[in-house]
Amino acid sequence: MLSQTVQKDIVSLDFYQPIYRSQLEKYHLSEEQKHFTALPLEAIATCEQENDRHPILILSDNTPVGFFVLHGWEGVKNYSDNQDAILLRAYSVDSSMQGKGISKKSLLLLPTFVRKHFPNKNEIILAVNHSNALAQYIYKKCGFEDKGLRADGRKGELLILHLDLGNG
Repeated sequence: MLSQTVQKDIVSLDFYQPIYRSQLEKYHLSEEQKHFTALPLEAIATCEQENDRHPILILSDNTPVGFFVLHGWEGVKNYSDNQDAILLRAYSVDSSMQGKGISKKSLLLLPTFVRKHFPNKNEIILAVNHSNALAQYIYKKCGFEDKGLRADGRKGELLILHLDLGNG
């Protein structure tokens, strides 16, 4: 008997399309996670008002399982003077899909995605709440560096993490 190897959970990144809206209506985060980030449909509504914000889906087998926004200079300037940086914000993975390595896979795909779609950017930055230790761990494990920069956020101190794209 021949055995077939089926590769499951192929993670990819793509720009949000309205065809995914109904699936995102079912998106769930714990109350603790909602404290640190926005739900996708909330963030998409903001993106629709500001052309400098780009909603991105994390897909697993072509199904939305996560979400984030890439924000240009209007977002970056609050945390950096690098006009060639892009800000990662509102990052999350649906609670039903957590613990499957999707965060790590998506964050490792991120530099290639940014280089392809935003070729003038040389750095990805993000602001993570000082009390969100799990997120800090995952970001650092995927190459983001803490260079000691801090900012005041609505919900406490923020660590500003950096990922050099090596193209600037």
